[in-house]
Amino acid sequence: MNVFLYLSVVLIWGTTWIAISLQQGSVAAEVSIFWRFLISAAILLAFLAISRRLRSLTLKAHLLCMVQGLCVFGINFLCFYHAIAWISSGLESVIFSMAVLFNAFNGRLFFGQRLTRNVMLAAPLGLAGIVALFWHDLMNMEAQPHLLWGVGLSLFGTYCFSLGNMISFQHQRQGRDVMTTNGWGMGYGALWMGLFSLFQGYDFTLDDSPSYLASLGYLALFGSVIGFGAYFSLVGRIGASQAAYATLLFPLVALSVSTLFEDYHWQTNAVLGLVLILAGNAVMFYRPRGGAAQTAPAK
Repeated sequence: MNVFLYLSVVLIWGTTWIAISLQQGSVAAEVSIFWRFLISAAILLAFLAISRRLRSLTLKAHLLCMVQGLCVFGINFLCFYHAIAWISSGLESVIFSMAVLFNAFNGRLFFGQRLTRNVMLAAPLGLAGIVALFWHDLMNMEAQPHLLWGVGLSLFGTYCFSLGNMISFQHQRQGRDVMTTNGWGMGYGALWMGLFSLFQGYDFTLDDSPSYLASLGYLALFGSVIGFGAYFSLVGRIGASQAAYATLLFPLVALSVSTLFEDYHWQTNAVLGLVLILAGNAVMFYRPRGGAAQTAPAK
């Protein structure tokens, strides 16, 4: 099951970049995010209610869902939607891969988790692979003030994503259903983005072009309902650090799609990056005979 969830996250989130690129244009980022998660929350909560799998939550749990919605389904996406105006998508991928380190740090900070040897060996390999993969993009970027804004927004968005991971882990530690908390979290995320949009005076009208509507549907159903459901299930099953390692594989899926449809050519640095990332992936999930590689609590 863990392998299935992991591959689902990698394949789905590795292709959402295409849909997100089609969201750029006449509709404000806040409005696009609002509609995405409003639709996602409606689909997920309705499905859970009809199938009688919707669980009741305490007031405290709802408050946590509100914070999770703000961090993961609000600020995280808002930062990356705006950062793309100042930095390349390649650099965004490099920065987002730091979720592995942020999750390890926050897991230690909030839950007293210690890092296993697998995590400590795999994280540097994976991060080095991401840097190698986008080496030419990084070297060709000019050192201009706007670059700092893009990097800063991406770092902040990634850290908010990590905080949301910690909240999901806490939900599951306390026995709450991950799909129920996801549904409410998405709903609260849409509420936050709706309030931001109203405050800034944005129009809530959608772009009626087929490409925009199709991308919105894909992001809402696959990128959000299924993708986040699989990802946060992994957070609860194998730990936040291991689950976040999937972020290192997203660019590989994206570049594979580009190879098939956009004539992307793999250069030496990209091949090296691929080898390092796959090696890190093997190390992360290596299970010695009679043992298991997982994040353990501090003693």
